[in-house]
Amino acid sequence: MIRKVEKSDIPALKKVLDSSELFPSGLLDEMISDYLNNESSTDIWFTAIDAGTPVSIGYCAPERMTGGTYNLYAIAVNKAHQGNGIGQKMMQYIENQLRNDGNRILIVETSGKPEFERTRNFYLKCDYVKQAVIPEFYEAGDDKVVFWKKL
Repeated sequence: MIRKVEKSDIPALKKVLDSSELFPSGLLDEMISDYLNNESSTDIWFTAIDAGTPVSIGYCAPERMTGGTYNLYAIAVNKAHQGNGIGQKMMQYIENQLRNDGNRILIVETSGKPEFERTRNFYLKCDYVKQAVIPEFYEAGDDKVVFWKKL
């Protein structure tokens, strides 16, 4: 089951972050604060549940100054649950949610470093189109790779 994140999910989501090393779990409280405390937030946080426990995390928000374009800023699956199709189901979930809400495009950005090759291949497997490479965006030697999908 995939659903929107609830406040009670936070401890388990921090374990997902620690396992996946997506970003330091200590940043989650501040990052998710608006979503949890502002009824008009347009951020979307979602998770897959296995045996009653969140095993993944996803986060996207609208791209400023666009009409119907969202950016997927984070998606991760607990290492113990990787390779079971959860990531693809998470992508399908958010794409359907955005499409049903009348949005047009979902973009995803990731690193061009060799250790992110698996991540880039994942987006290609999910039918995203590699649209741009911005050299040395994150730091010297670390390009930004942008993927695009029409919803």
